[in-house]
Amino acid sequence: MSTALAVAGIWRYPVKSLQGERLDRAELGPEGVAGDRGWALFDEVTGLGLTARRVPELLFAAARVAADGGVDVLLPDGTVTRDDAVLSDWAGRPVVLRRADQVAAARRYESPDAVAEDGRDREWRSFTGAHGAFHDGADFRVTLLSAGTLGGWDPRRFRANLVLTGAGEDALVGRRVRVGSAELDVIDRVARCVMVTRPQAGGIGRDTGVLRTVHRERDGALAVGARVPRPGRVAVGDELLPS
Repeated sequence: MSTALAVAGIWRYPVKSLQGERLDRAELGPEGVAGDRGWALFDEVTGLGLTARRVPELLFAAARVAADGGVDVLLPDGTVTRDDAVLSDWAGRPVVLRRADQVAAARRYESPDAVAEDGRDREWRSFTGAHGAFHDGADFRVTLLSAGTLGGWDPRRFRANLVLTGAGEDALVGRRVRVGSAELDVIDRVARCVMVTRPQAGGIGRDTGVLRTVHRERDGALAVGARVPRPGRVAVGDELLPS
């Protein structure tokens, strides 16, 4: 690590592609932060899981894990719900909110192959997400991103679970680190897609230049992804240490 890394923020995104919640501490397990990507909205007509790649409006709603272990969705008008009919009304299509363990089959999503200079999405392709929690791929379950890498970008564009002080997370790839009482195997850098260009709540506008810069200056990757071989608890202020 070129500069000492410590946890500055912990983020959980309970419903895939919706805004998440910031935590002071969290449990890390085989599926990542407990409750992270634990639910997703599915289009009842196509059977596809919805993401902000295809439906950017998702980024204007938020989700939080409720005291009863379920999830509540906060819609842009302030409505708090988990009712499929209310969510369908908002989405403008019939959707169902499903917990990861309610969806046994492979999860299919759609993503544009590229974004044109005018900001419009080009042709769409479908891809298969991970089993378990609704992560895009099976390679890792926790993402880490430092202030040094972010520069002036808003961290919410990149939806990392652990936002870190310092710099140098790329150097962790291939290593095991300890944070709090958990251990992480850092697997690879995180490839980025059109998602980082999307507008979202909090005054973050559409910006296709973000993705172009990531491709030009960082070979298309930003943040690192890890597995959790040893579950444990992490809190803001915990340092990342060799394990």
